[in-house]
Order: sequence, then structure tokens, then C-alpha cells
Amino acid sequence: MNAIRITLKGVPPSLNRFAGRLNTNEYRSEKKTWTDAVQWHVKAIKNRPETFQKARVEILYYFPTAGRHDPDNYAGKFLLDGLRVSGVIVDDDFSHITLHVAGAVDRQNPRTVITVTQDETGA
Repeated sequence: MNAIRITLKGVPPSLNRFAGRLNTNEYRSEKKTWTDAVQWHVKAIKNRPETFQKARVEILYYFPTAGRHDPDNYAGKFLLDGLRVSGVIVDDDFSHITLHVAGAVDRQNPRTVITVTQDETGA
């Protein structure tokens, strides 16, 4: 099975950080940082598969703390945009991806692991 796995240092900020605030520049800056990071990692993959027409995208966040982290605030907006822009996925809408988001704790090595595979469910 063809798959792409990307490991990024750290965890993107919660979308709650930007909700209802007038910090558009900070949002754009964070979005660019994380979207670019995904693109650079994709470019470094040798012999990567063609664009996934229908993909299963799994995002596993390893947080530095065991505090409360709501999955809906870490839905992967910045990361999915990076996958789309880099050509890994056709689009990040429901007709092209199935998304699975999970979280764990790793105090010594907080990171984000993105795995993209062909979605065989046909859903």
C-alpha cells in the first residue's frame, strides 16, 4: 500500500487561539508556517505516490502536556491545506478525504504525525 508519513516538530496551535479575536495577521502567519512545513516535508519524500484521489488522512498529535485538548480545535486545517497545496491530496473536502484525528502526550518530543493512505472504503 502506498502511504506518506510526515512528522513535524511540535503541535499547531488550537483554533481557539484565533476564535473571535482580531488577530488576522497572527492566524495567517501560523497558517503559513504549518502549511509550508508540510510542503517542505512532502518535497523531501523520495518516490512518493501520485496524488491521492480519495485519501484517508490520520493526524496524531503528541502534546507536551496532558491538559485538555479538544479534537475539534485540532482538526488539521493548516496541515490539510499543506497536503492539498503540495499535491498529496486533490482537495480537503469530504468527497476526497476521510479524516481521523487523535492525541497523545509526549513531554520530551511533542510532534505531529500525518499519515496519508489510499481510502479503500469507497465512502
